[in-house]
Order: sequence, then structure tokens, then C-alpha cells
Amino acid sequence: MEDTYLLDMPTVKKKILAGGTGPMPHFPSGTKVVFHFQTLLDDFERTVIDDSRLAKRPAEIFVGKMFKMEVWESLLTSMRVGEVAEFWCDAVHTGLYPIVSKGMRLIAQGKDPLDGQRHMCGLGNMFHYHSTGYPELDELMRTPQPLIFIMELLQVGDPMSYQRESWLMEKDEKMRTVPLLHFQGNSLVKMKRYEEAASKYKEAVLLLKVVQSREMPGDIDYINLGRMVIPLELNYCQCMLELEQYYEVIEHASELLGKHKVQCQRSPIHVM
Repeated sequence: MEDTYLLDMPTVKKKILAGGTGPMPHFPSGTKVVFHFQTLLDDFERTVIDDSRLAKRPAEIFVGKMFKMEVWESLLTSMRVGEVAEFWCDAVHTGLYPIVSKGMRLIAQGKDPLDGQRHMCGLGNMFHYHSTGYPELDELMRTPQPLIFIMELLQVGDPMSYQRESWLMEKDEKMRTVPLLHFQGNSLVKMKRYEEAASKYKEAVLLLKVVQSREMPGDIDYINLGRMVIPLELNYCQCMLELEQYYEVIEHASELLGKHKVQCQRSPIHVM
């Protein structure tokens, strides 16, 4: 099929590679959209930068929830379920892709996508650090350029049909959820279900770090949130010890010692 320009987006071209099924979905605010994607350079080799299938998990966004790559919402909401389409987007729409890509790569590795970010917008973080840690993404930061996205729309969910994602929660809701996750983790430890317990502790830590990232470094709230992370991280390490994941323990314990040396020296590893 020939390239077509998306409505109201003259610098975005779409080519349908495989037709979808059923009628055009509705995408009210909060709709969960699940999809696979490839990101390619617009060069002779069509060099692949990212491929969600290699990460063995599809990507997902929620319509109207301020996803950094706003153009992706427009691309996906132009598709039917099962459709595969190729989109060419100019550099105006792809400037923040290095930050988005880094976050997705960290999530695929089970890491905090906000790790290393300061209290500023994504663009501010990008210019402050000058490096994402990935050479190919750093090159895109230095020389913004058009990108090609090949997307397959897998699923469009009812806005009320999914469990509330942590990043959609307000601050107070996150803070109410943390002690619940802590309690659930402790209960699972008592049943020797260490892998499930570790997941609860890790989720609680991520919630606290998201809240902390919105505070000003050095402020009392920022410091207190950092202190709240310590027992959860230590409990996570305890679970990893039980699972004989020693390198994981070393990594997390070393990070704790670096950030909270005094507190960690005074805090034994135990379920609190």
C-alpha cells in the first residue's frame, strides 16, 4: 500500500503492511494499548535501534496519560487490532526518543526507568547528563533525525478493565500502597515464597522512587523517602539471598552503602 499522511500530521507518513481485524477501536482517555514495535534509522541499511520482540515483552501505553513520545499515541490510535503499519516520523516528533528508549530498556531489564534522573523534565535530564549509556541513543541525542517505527497493535483494553498501574497513581495513592506491599511481602516471606515477596518489595521501592523523583534533592521529604526505601531494599536482598541470587544482592547492597552508608551500617537485614 502507498504511503499516506496522518490527518493533521503532515510530517508523519503511514504505510499499512498487514490489515487488522474488526472495526476501528475507540480510544478514550485511560485506554491501555498493547503493541510490539521496531525502531529503525532512515538510512540505506534501515538500521534497527530497538525491537520489543527481542526483549520478549510487548510495550504498552495509556491514552491521554502524558507519554513522552506523544506521536506514538497518534500512530497507535490510527490502527486496528492486529494491524501492522510502518510510520516515518520527522525529527520534530522523535527528539525525545533516546530517553524513552532508555526507559524501556531499563524496564525490560527489571530496573527502575527513573534511575539516575534528576528532578526535571525528560528533556532537561537528557541535556544534563549528555549520555544515556547507549552509544546509538547518544548519537540520536547529538543529531536528532527522522525515525521509522514499525508497529503491530496487539490489544486495546477497556479503560476500567486493568489493574491500576503505579505510574498512573497520584502521590497519596502511591504512599498508601507502599505499606500494603510491604505487609504482603512480609507475609510471603513467612510462607517462604521468596520470589513473590521480592516482587512486592521491589514494587514498593519503585513507587517510593517515583514519588522521590518529584521532590527537590536535599529537601526533608526527599531525604525521608530515601530512608523509607532502605528496609524494603534490605528485605529484597534477604529474599535474593534465599534464592541464591548473590550478584543481585551485591549490586543492591553496594548501591545502598553508597547512598546511605550510615543508615545501612545501623540497619540489619530482617523483615520489618
